[in-house]
Amino acid sequence: MANRHTLSTVVLALFLAAGAAPAAQSPDTVPAEGGDIVITPILHASVQVEHAGTVVYVDPWSVADLSRARPADLILVTDDPSHHLDPAAIEQLRKPGAPVVLTAKAHESFPHGTVLANGERGTFAGVPVEAVAAHDMTPGQPWHPPGEANGYVVTLGGRRIFFSGVGECVPEIQALQDIHVAFMPMNLPLDRMRPRPVAECLKTFRPKVVYLYHYDNASARWFANPEQERPDNATEIAATIQALRDALEGESIELRDGDWYPRR
Repeated sequence: MANRHTLSTVVLALFLAAGAAPAAQSPDTVPAEGGDIVITPILHASVQVEHAGTVVYVDPWSVADLSRARPADLILVTDDPSHHLDPAAIEQLRKPGAPVVLTAKAHESFPHGTVLANGERGTFAGVPVEAVAAHDMTPGQPWHPPGEANGYVVTLGGRRIFFSGVGECVPEIQALQDIHVAFMPMNLPLDRMRPRPVAECLKTFRPKVVYLYHYDNASARWFANPEQERPDNATEIAATIQALRDALEGESIELRDGDWYPRR
């Protein structure tokens, strides 16, 4: 498995450097009670997760290709910038009456959801949800202050899945238990969550599987404004992914690649 994912990182870098289009991202599966959990990376921080007919969407963003996205039974919003909170994408994807769980700051711009503060929990569309702190510990810009953003733990098929908000490895993340799948940002906040700190963070709560996401802010800005020239950073990004893989060498943590920044 590790060799396959290492190869896919290298192939992705070569495709991006050459300007060619990689194959469409295929969903991954995680075994669970009542059938597999199906995980589909979409773009940057956006991901679709399905289990036993329930579709959970995290941070839907309308600049992504949502043509194959399934209608959402539950939408989770981690923060208030547009690549996390996009009312147009929410309205496009949510089933009638489907709950939207979000932060108090995001609720100021989208008042049609339910606020969960850090540390609070609830059940929405039959899915247990826990809000986890997501903030910086190192002063200075860009600054993500305590209390403004959430990570989330959702339980599907007996598996606990953690979606980290953008921030550093705060004590609440280190204290997580029984996490089967974790989605972790890297390279952001700038010069803070670099590969080795991400690896050290993962070693504190030891998920079985980790997806790296929200790690190429330059490409995310290009998706939001494609009239500009796309950044030529594929080699650099691939190197940071490989550095994380190297830092996790020998650990019982499976790092999975996802096509979070497809060519189009």
